[in-house]
Amino acid sequence: MKFKRAFVIVLDSYGIGREPDAAEFGDGDCNTLKSIVASPKYDTPNMARMGLFNIDGVGCGQPVDQPIGSFARLRELSRGKDTTTGHWEMAGIISERPMPTYPDGFPADLIEKLEKAFGKKILCNKPYSGTKVIMDYGQEQEKTGGLIVYTSADSVFQIAANEADVPVEELYGYCKTAREILQGEHGVGRVIARPYVGSYPNYTRTSRRHDFSLDPTGDTMMDALQRKGLATIGVGKISDIFAGRSISRSLGINKDNVDGMEKTLKVMDEDFTGLCYVNLVDFDMQYGHRRNIDGYAEAATVFDRQLGEFMSKMREDDVLMITADHGCDPGAPGTDHTREYVPFWFMASRSKRVSTSVPIRPFAMIAATISDMFGC
Repeated sequence: MKFKRAFVIVLDSYGIGREPDAAEFGDGDCNTLKSIVASPKYDTPNMARMGLFNIDGVGCGQPVDQPIGSFARLRELSRGKDTTTGHWEMAGIISERPMPTYPDGFPADLIEKLEKAFGKKILCNKPYSGTKVIMDYGQEQEKTGGLIVYTSADSVFQIAANEADVPVEELYGYCKTAREILQGEHGVGRVIARPYVGSYPNYTRTSRRHDFSLDPTGDTMMDALQRKGLATIGVGKISDIFAGRSISRSLGINKDNVDGMEKTLKVMDEDFTGLCYVNLVDFDMQYGHRRNIDGYAEAATVFDRQLGEFMSKMREDDVLMITADHGCDPGAPGTDHTREYVPFWFMASRSKRVSTSVPIRPFAMIAATISDMFGC
């Protein structure tokens, strides 16, 4: 059968157990799925039917007798455990060198250069939790009109500011300036705008986050599809992750996972040929980093209900792939991502569902499969 539409849905951080080299990335025992399955809030019958607990090495949950999809465990070959590296590998780029990280903050000469370019004082300049940093530096930000700059274990440069002091578009402008400066040696994967509202101690981050990524360093499956004149639709932060390159249409940042799936379900009503690439970031941003096991489990349960609706709408020439970009075990120490295998499910042609267990494959299998499907 010739396929017309491919949907790739990324459950951001939905890991299924530590990779062999996890210790090199500072991780001990970690398994995002195992942590959330233990919660009474967890109930994902559709993912189970697709073979989630049949995947070799998962080590939790109850396998089903007759899964309705093909499934595999994917291993990241790239040297990283972050959003950019994971998505780039899915799209066909294996990053053999890790992007720079700053466990002690950014160097003084770089901060001086950025302050001069911004015309504003930089506050903090340390690895920090995104919610805690605005509590600890929000009052100083209000008094000085400065910009809160922080990082994490990932290759990110994040700028937070109160919308009352720094309007969102102005904040985006500072991020664009930082993106131009942060190249080469200091070419972090993402510069991230983190606007928030309120007054101390009642600060709230808003949904107007925006990521400014490095331009992809190689050819992606979207580049290949675009050369053939096929659609490449991004839902959530997909366009941001790939710096907008070869994304024919972006439906923008999601308010939450439910919003992202509602957008995807609407796309299913459209007649197009090509790819719809979806990122659901709440698993990671709202629950993984905050080590909220029950919240993560409940988000998986809600997604599973929408997955059932998605499956019921699939056409004969549709393909569905579901995967993740890294782990973020809410049961592990710390607040950072975890170096884990990720699940992969494949479903095509609703009338001819065949269950197959595939051996371990690299993330880039997704790009190879999409490219083969569309002859590009």
